[in-house]
Amino acid sequence: MAATAYLTGLGRYLPGPPISNDEVTSRLGGVSPRTDRIRRKIQAANGIRQRHYALDEQGRTTELNEELAAKAIGAALADRGITADDVRMLACATTQGDLLVPGFASMVHGRIGGGPMQVLSASGVCASSIAALDAVVAKVRLGDHPRGVVVGSELSSRWLHERRFEGVKDHLDAHFLRWMLSDGAGAAVVEFQPRPDRPSLRVDWVRQVSLAHEHEVCMRAGLDGDAIEAGRTWQDFDDVAAAERAGLLQIRQDTSVLSDLAAVGLAQFQELVDLGLIDLKKLDHVICHYSTNAFRDVVFDALAARVPGFEASRWFSNLETCGNTGAASVYIALEEAWRTGRLQPGETVLLAVPESGRFSFGFAHLTVVEPRRSTT
Repeated sequence: MAATAYLTGLGRYLPGPPISNDEVTSRLGGVSPRTDRIRRKIQAANGIRQRHYALDEQGRTTELNEELAAKAIGAALADRGITADDVRMLACATTQGDLLVPGFASMVHGRIGGGPMQVLSASGVCASSIAALDAVVAKVRLGDHPRGVVVGSELSSRWLHERRFEGVKDHLDAHFLRWMLSDGAGAAVVEFQPRPDRPSLRVDWVRQVSLAHEHEVCMRAGLDGDAIEAGRTWQDFDDVAAAERAGLLQIRQDTSVLSDLAAVGLAQFQELVDLGLIDLKKLDHVICHYSTNAFRDVVFDALAARVPGFEASRWFSNLETCGNTGAASVYIALEEAWRTGRLQPGETVLLAVPESGRFSFGFAHLTVVEPRRSTT
């Protein structure tokens, strides 16, 4: 029998109180006729009604990214009924940790404690969540570790505050992301067998693919202009202040190619169907990370065209109530679907994470299984 892995505990952490659309500027600042028009237009399109920030009303950071990750991990461990002492591997996904050095996973390990463990920092943007999952699942399947934890965590708000835009070269594509991104973390415990007391999620397969060889950079920070060459990154400026004044420390997104991301992502989905990894007739749930409801509508319509009777009830997202939390989003959504009883034994779940950084995609297929039977 082939070795496998199971998600046996899930947790999430969303900092601070929920912030409504009209309250966003109380955290991020930026109240002007121009920025307010941009904000309202973007919020109307993305469908997000509330989100969370690890910022107070003065725009000061209230928690570290590693703290968000640690609290989500703590919730997942509590859900499973174990402690950090039981963990032998930790894989952490984030767009940007709190420090340049050391790696984010080392900082999270120091925060949660426990014993010696293998750590991995998966960097990138949204799809780093699946890269981290793939690593832990692979090591558990190999038998190297009986139990590991994967976490996706983001603290984007520090990049989005008004002070990042004062006296800085103005980029409209940076303003776009100000009203899209928010903070949060989600985590999962991975084990070599199902838990004995409650259902678990069997990991059937994990797939990642980068199409950077076919696409230019879409979402980025640290690049001067569009040319990717020596001397044009934030580290090549005389000092960091000069790079910031030039706008290199703003997160920017080329919105003109986002429709291409949806089309390419659907092609990757179709390839998984053609390979027999996805059975459209038995696909019970789709949990897809996306930044805007416009992207959701494109993907859902395409799935409905392929699967007669594919109903909205199979699709789950909490983008509207939890916001776009990047690498954390898919775990925050999976935790809610699991906790609220949406997923039942025998059902299948597809996790899908498109990443616009330079067109990467991550997928994972799960099956809900019954509790492990005692052999005694």
